[in-house]
Amino acid sequence: MPLPQTEIPGRLQAQLAQRGVRMTPQRRAILSVIETAKKHLDASSILRKAQRMDASVDRSTVYRTLDLLKRHGAIDELDLMHMEGERHFYERKTGRDHIHIACLRCGKITEFESELFENLKRQLERDCNFHILVARLEVGGYCPACRR
Repeated sequence: MPLPQTEIPGRLQAQLAQRGVRMTPQRRAILSVIETAKKHLDASSILRKAQRMDASVDRSTVYRTLDLLKRHGAIDELDLMHMEGERHFYERKTGRDHIHIACLRCGKITEFESELFENLKRQLERDCNFHILVARLEVGGYCPACRR
């Protein structure tokens, strides 16, 4: 399953503004990049794309904004099987947990949603008396094209 459809432009900005977060032009550019991303982006990619919209965006502003978004629960930080060393990737929260399936040969990332995953989380909560706030699962293997 591909990444979810891109966000409604401005939705993340509106969410943060409602929480009293100041919206600078640099933050708007960074949020716009995240809202319209069609794939998982790392901080360097976010920086390059945001600088095309606002040349004053710098690396520290990207990292501060990513930290802010994580604290507000708007994005997730992923390592995607450490296929690219210690690089981390970011995706907006979609409201439903999903599994990241990574091809260890070509690097393609597929997102998969399943009611079985939802059932497993409910069972964990019930059997372990545990309230789950975050559930992440990554699976590594070979995609159909790389198995040939």
